[in-house]
Amino acid sequence: MSSKTPRLSLAMIEKAAARIRPHILRTPSIPAEHVRDRPVGNPIHLKLESLQVTGSFKTRGVMNRLMTTPREALDKGIVTASGGNHGMAVARAGLVAGVGAKVFLPPQASVAKLRGLKEWGADVEVVGERWDDADQRARAYADETGAVYFHPFKDIEVIAGQGTVALEMLEAVPDADVYLVAIGGGGLIAGLSTVIKARKPRARVIGVEPVGSPTLHASLAAGKVVTLDSTTTRVATMSCGRTDEAVYDVIAQNIDQVVLVQDDDLVDAARWILSEFAIRADLSAAAGIAALRKGRVDLAPHETIHTLICGADDAALG
Repeated sequence: MSSKTPRLSLAMIEKAAARIRPHILRTPSIPAEHVRDRPVGNPIHLKLESLQVTGSFKTRGVMNRLMTTPREALDKGIVTASGGNHGMAVARAGLVAGVGAKVFLPPQASVAKLRGLKEWGADVEVVGERWDDADQRARAYADETGAVYFHPFKDIEVIAGQGTVALEMLEAVPDADVYLVAIGGGGLIAGLSTVIKARKPRARVIGVEPVGSPTLHASLAAGKVVTLDSTTTRVATMSCGRTDEAVYDVIAQNIDQVVLVQDDDLVDAARWILSEFAIRADLSAAAGIAALRKGRVDLAPHETIHTLICGADDAALG
């Protein structure tokens, strides 16, 4: 986002919701009540974006970006860098628009995501060592070919589309006090927190990152955007060495805390979701549950939790 880009706002996200409504599913929020092994004693609600078209919330942002892009600009196709979920959404957008979709992935991307991208018709290339390398290659490809780059978290139209999930969460569970959100590059939590803090300013928005990619945690501690020397998480959808300054500004203003979990905590949480609900969440989708199970979030007895099961992956537990 540049200085000429409109500032992210609730009104922008509400317009995005109206724009993309015919192209997405309204996914349910379910109470985590009848479970054998409660993560905490507080009420928990799960927003099942794992049931969304392409398996994650990413299609919200991508469809908004597609629908705000002039048709003639799409003639050379779409390109992106992704850990998997955003790429799936871009591949679907290519089919919707009738243009080619090129997706660059880091090597940590799961076999299931690679298979899914090819099934959606994307041209897929695995490059580099982490997502940031895929991002550089995607940018170069856009410059070389004229394809439009759909960035997963720097693009304000993508962020606005992703933020629409919070509008549904508020309608489904209006009394929620705490929102737990996985962080990769920060686009989802930037959009979601913009809605929550505008509608429920006293609610808490808490981000969850892996110990091996503490991008926002480190930046907030430093009071500015920092570039990580390395990322060691094996969760490709949560691996990002640097966020965007404009995204950081939104997050720094809106979110209350970022907590860290180990990759193994994410695996255990995904297994819990599968065991309790027969839902195959990907590891990033299990971030909120992981934070609760490991006691990373301080909760008052009265607080109600709403967390996002933000992606699906049939190989997440392999």
